[in-house]
Amino acid sequence: MTAASRTEHSLVSIAIAGALAMASAMGFGRFSFTPILPGMIADLGLTSTEAGIVAAANFTGYLAGAVAGAYGWAAGRERLIGLAALLATAILLAGMGLTHSVVAFVVLRFLAGVASAFSMIFITSIVLGHAARAGSEAVQSTYFAGVGLGIAASSLMVMLVELSGYSWRADWLVGAAIAFAIFVVGTRLLPRSPFHASQVPPEPPILWNATVVLSMLSYGLFGFGYVVTATFIVTMARMGHAGPAVEFLTWFVTGVAAAASLFAWRPVMLRIGLGGAYLAGLLIEAAGVLASVALPQPAAPLIGGVLLGSTFVIITAYGLRLGRTLSPNSQRRALAFMTAAFGIGQILGPLVAGWLAERTGSFSAPSLVAALVLLAAAGLILPVLRRLP
Repeated sequence: MTAASRTEHSLVSIAIAGALAMASAMGFGRFSFTPILPGMIADLGLTSTEAGIVAAANFTGYLAGAVAGAYGWAAGRERLIGLAALLATAILLAGMGLTHSVVAFVVLRFLAGVASAFSMIFITSIVLGHAARAGSEAVQSTYFAGVGLGIAASSLMVMLVELSGYSWRADWLVGAAIAFAIFVVGTRLLPRSPFHASQVPPEPPILWNATVVLSMLSYGLFGFGYVVTATFIVTMARMGHAGPAVEFLTWFVTGVAAAASLFAWRPVMLRIGLGGAYLAGLLIEAAGVLASVALPQPAAPLIGGVLLGSTFVIITAYGLRLGRTLSPNSQRRALAFMTAAFGIGQILGPLVAGWLAERTGSFSAPSLVAALVLLAAAGLILPVLRRLP
């Protein structure tokens, strides 16, 4: 095997390991709650407010993990911590199927959020580090496509478990088994970080100006707006009596669209620019959030799911790039503040949506609020576009 062939083979292995890790940590560890939630509500009698609190706990854990992982304590140990986080994801998923206490759900989902953040931070540093050295865009796109593939796989899993006659508890246990299998594969395929532990040079403080503030506010509002539909869209399909097939397809097409979006949006971004693609994504997602409650069944959740899946991953990625572009001398600090703004938004989203849904009897009002918030996020970014290079 030639050196070029070995390098190509190595990059394929890294891309597969990374995509599987994202499928586990994000698709199952973070987002499988969405298709499993309707069964939990039906069996345990969870209120919309309680469901929102459990969802918010996961996002709170993700924010805490992102903040904790931003320091340099893990330098040189990225692979060990990333794999440990994947193993923790499997254990915490299993724990969800072995309890019925809302308090226990909150604790488990919080810890799962921390594990998701650690997986994202440390495995990303490994995979994208190798990809950057090789100049491979394909590895990067494949890696992030794992999130969508995990979402689609979790939807398929829930449908198969239900057809087999088992309850929501089996959903969590089967998801745990899949996550553990991915952990085992990861121990074989995931390489060490390409970077040696070294002192990270300090960055100057962020130069706070109107464009930086507006971009961070916009990103925080996006976190609020997307997460309402991302958390409750399958529950909305159940409440609308769309049927088991539509419930499955709703989250499945969301995942497939999310996986494809990374490849589909790249030529669009190159044509209209980073800021233009971010703005377009917000407007399309706002339309999808409205569609999820405004259209008749079964079109509402299906179209809403496609539009959500085709935008939320790319808005997340392009928003972070936007923050780095606006603070070129303080990129790590910009990423930290953007992540914090996004995290606060996605913590508040399920809490507000659950509270509103419980008082109105449906998710129409929360979805309308979420769509308006996304439009506000788009409005805030308009003045920023004029300042972009």
